[in-house]
Amino acid sequence: MAKEDFYETLGVSRTATEAEIKKAYRRMAMKYHPDRNPDNADAEAHFKEAKEAYEILSDAQKRAAYDQFGHAGVDQSASGHRGGGGFSDVFGDVFSDIFGASGGGRQNYRGADLRYHLDLSLEDAVAGTTVKIRIPVSVECKTCSGSGAKKGTKPVTCTTCGGHGQVRMQQGFFQVQQPCPHCHGTGQMISDPCRDCHGEGHVQEHKTLSVKVPAGVDTGDRIRLSGEGEAGTGGAGAGDLYVEVQVKRHDVFTRDGSNLYCDVPIGFVTASLGGELEVPTLNGKANLKVPEGTQTGTQFRLRSKGVKSVRGGPIGDLMCRVIIETPVKLSKKQKELLQEFDDTLQGSHHSKHSPKHSSWLDAVKKFFD
Repeated sequence: MAKEDFYETLGVSRTATEAEIKKAYRRMAMKYHPDRNPDNADAEAHFKEAKEAYEILSDAQKRAAYDQFGHAGVDQSASGHRGGGGFSDVFGDVFSDIFGASGGGRQNYRGADLRYHLDLSLEDAVAGTTVKIRIPVSVECKTCSGSGAKKGTKPVTCTTCGGHGQVRMQQGFFQVQQPCPHCHGTGQMISDPCRDCHGEGHVQEHKTLSVKVPAGVDTGDRIRLSGEGEAGTGGAGAGDLYVEVQVKRHDVFTRDGSNLYCDVPIGFVTASLGGELEVPTLNGKANLKVPEGTQTGTQFRLRSKGVKSVRGGPIGDLMCRVIIETPVKLSKKQKELLQEFDDTLQGSHHSKHSPKHSSWLDAVKKFFD
């Protein structure tokens, strides 16, 4: 069966740089590595194809020969015998990024990042605030100073890997380098573990942090606290803490970007005759002028009464939508007055007072005719 084009195998273009080829190989190797896909013949085949493609395309001379003559130009070199090294050289270069450095000794790993969900009121999100949060974190054990060994003792060199932290295994026609299964890549074994951390080198604690929330944040924004994540191993730095903002639902306002929206109920008399209303804003109250004949759903804009986004830009607006409220629980007298008022609207002048209703009736009549 004909071999697939090496560039297609790695998913790169024929003009790909050496760095792009290496990145593509690393991605495929992580996906199809036999350790991650035990007893998966298909994954192993993909892994071998990616390995062969990388061996050729990462070597300038072999790549040039392949570009000119195709597979025929590299069949001999593609058999697994690399000029000055072998597959272990390729593996050590690329997979050091996957499994850790291939040198000896205890490996240093940066601590994991943490995520915290912070609920904020709309007022605090718009104005900015400072909040205190309490989070569980993994910190270096003070008793053993992170070594994992009982105080007064030290870890010993792993006898399986000789302190290298890596072991080589033969899988078919090539070698696979992976973290030592006994020391988990540290290169050291702890015969007498620390009683406080049980040999882990770190313990769980809670700490309280002060988080400064900038004005204008919105749902989905993240605040990064550098170095406040999990502790690293072997002296490596701690991870970061990401505080994710969630703005709680407000009783009056709805936010969309820099604008605020609210519904303002008004009586039909105010809608008919017009008037001036007092409406709320996040900074106090404002006056809203309602012209006579205002229809329900009409939206009025109060400029610069919205939000100034944390990302900058002008202050948004407050959009007030008026909703005409129908009177309920009317007395007999009120009903009579309304009926009397309605009678004055009927007749030849009905279309003048209710143009939308009249045009709707004309459309319905036309539809049925």
